[in-house]
Amino acid sequence: MSLPLLYPSLPLLSTHSESPRVNPPTHHHNSLKSCFTRPRLSTSPISKPKRKVESFCSCSAMPTQVSSQVMLKQSRAYWVSKSLIAWNVDAIDGSCYLYSSRSASLSAVENGIEGHDMKIKLEFCGDGLPEHVIKKFPHLREYKAYKVPPALVAEDRLKCQLSVAIFSSAGTLISATGMQVPGVIDELFSYTGPLGAVFSDEAITFYLWAPTAQSVHVLIYGDAAREDPLEIVQLEETNGVWTACGPRSWEGCYYVYEVYVYHPSTLRIERCLANDPYARGLSADGKRTLLVNIDSDACKPEGWESLADEKPDVVSFSDISIYELHIRDFSVNDYTVDPDFRGGYLAFTSEESAGIHHLRKLSKAGITHVHLLPAFQFDGVKDEKDKWKSVETQMLEFLPPDSAQQQEYITAIQDEDGYNWGYNPVLWGVPKGSYASNPNGPSRTIEFRKMVQALNRIGLRVVLDVVYNHLQGSGPSGENSVLDKIVPGYYLRMNTNGQIENSACMNNTASEHFMVERLIIDDLLCWAVDYKVDGFRFDLMGHIMKHTMVKAKNMLQGLSRIKHGVEGAKIYIYGEGWDFGEVAKNGRGTNASQFNISNTGIGSFNDRIRDAVLGGSPFGHPLQQGFVTGLGLQANGHDHGSKFDAERTLAVTKDHILVKMS
Repeated sequence: MSLPLLYPSLPLLSTHSESPRVNPPTHHHNSLKSCFTRPRLSTSPISKPKRKVESFCSCSAMPTQVSSQVMLKQSRAYWVSKSLIAWNVDAIDGSCYLYSSRSASLSAVENGIEGHDMKIKLEFCGDGLPEHVIKKFPHLREYKAYKVPPALVAEDRLKCQLSVAIFSSAGTLISATGMQVPGVIDELFSYTGPLGAVFSDEAITFYLWAPTAQSVHVLIYGDAAREDPLEIVQLEETNGVWTACGPRSWEGCYYVYEVYVYHPSTLRIERCLANDPYARGLSADGKRTLLVNIDSDACKPEGWESLADEKPDVVSFSDISIYELHIRDFSVNDYTVDPDFRGGYLAFTSEESAGIHHLRKLSKAGITHVHLLPAFQFDGVKDEKDKWKSVETQMLEFLPPDSAQQQEYITAIQDEDGYNWGYNPVLWGVPKGSYASNPNGPSRTIEFRKMVQALNRIGLRVVLDVVYNHLQGSGPSGENSVLDKIVPGYYLRMNTNGQIENSACMNNTASEHFMVERLIIDDLLCWAVDYKVDGFRFDLMGHIMKHTMVKAKNMLQGLSRIKHGVEGAKIYIYGEGWDFGEVAKNGRGTNASQFNISNTGIGSFNDRIRDAVLGGSPFGHPLQQGFVTGLGLQANGHDHGSKFDAERTLAVTKDHILVKMS
């Protein structure tokens, strides 16, 4: 990884709305711009009669009658600012109109668009898109521009199904399409105020950013499993932020948001039940969000507040040596660990275990950091261990070593066992429940903190593997979908036909959008301050924008021991700066690729020294040799060209190694 250079921290996101303006006090890090004072609403919760709540991801029963759905689902037009729409329509001449329907009743027919409750003519702009729009959306450089009349109230229209259509001079429909709206959302609704469930002395206040929602309620549950909610509270909207206030007696309860919103993937107004994007606790498998004040003394292990004084020192980032491990694998078969602790956070508190003795030796030998594979709430492993399936180890041991049966047995249960790397993110800001002794309640928070504390005390700093480049779920249904239920079409990066980009794995996120970037930075702040994590390893960092990474680094380095209980200047961040997919060559803006982040103080994995040492590349032939695998010395039968070619390649690999180690 590259040698980082340190820069002073910069102020965060200071020019955007902080509405609602009437805010009550909060416990959260008031000195930082990205953590805010919270309102205190003067009214009591609007409690509705108890009613049957359908399954977690049920959709709206509100019908739509949409014909030509393929045409309208292909959202090829972009509402890039309040006054401009971009569209790559082939027509040169013709009249262009914007349509909306609050009930999502639009349909494309032979002579136009039906089912609309608004139709307004757009004006063609011969000069094309202005530079500030092209800078934000470089992939739209060649698109035509259409001017939106000033009289249109865009804030209201964004709660509706939208479409544009162009007609010939004879009035014949030439083309129609749906709309992508993140550009105008950023212009109108970028927000730096409070979000999540905020605890004050007297109340709990809910804040949800959902500018396209038609209505929002919060459903309060007395426990993790009870079917019917205790309360159903209506949230009120101000500038795209929905708020409500409830009593402190709700602490320890659970909740989900009920959001009625237009979803472009179904062309319908959907009823979505979603967790809080700013959740700090969950029930098992993330069915509901826990109302937990993680800043309370009850959630802090003894000595937590003074942990900064116990952390091992970091003299220079260039001296960092990192050991990667998986939380479950570290102890699941360690019989020197209490059976109740194996495979979980608390295994790291077993001071006399074989695993901890091993880590102590590594620390004394020069290892400075432990890199934990993803430990946020991810899909692929049930949080409740009694639901796991497994294969008896003794049975596998009796099989011949060259048998295929071992693999067959494991494959049969691979989606139901306790093993997963964790790169299936559902909620970034909550520790994974399967590693806790109890996935319900605050145990995950307390035990994660004990793990960090224990590792620091044996001389090891903690790096968290963060996966902000994609999400496991999308759409209005499915338990793993969260963000795309609340502001559909905003958090995920779309292609020019309105389909989700999947180059990162699935459901690529769009940090070029203001509130996606803000969520990432706020999440890092939580892990750094509330969990005292010492570093972050960014999965597929090249799919995140450079400005997001630089803001994140500056925010982290601005943390101080006096104000925040951590020393931000010693928090190290690095990641995979690979440049591919739709973001390659700055296709969606300047991304955090290897070349782009040079001289930022952010580390990047170095594939040049890797390939020089081992030979080949991840996409080359596996027998291609390198410096330590016999190139030019012990041929393995692979065609490396002539002897001269092999010697030349070996010389180049030596140069790469010498340069990278200097």
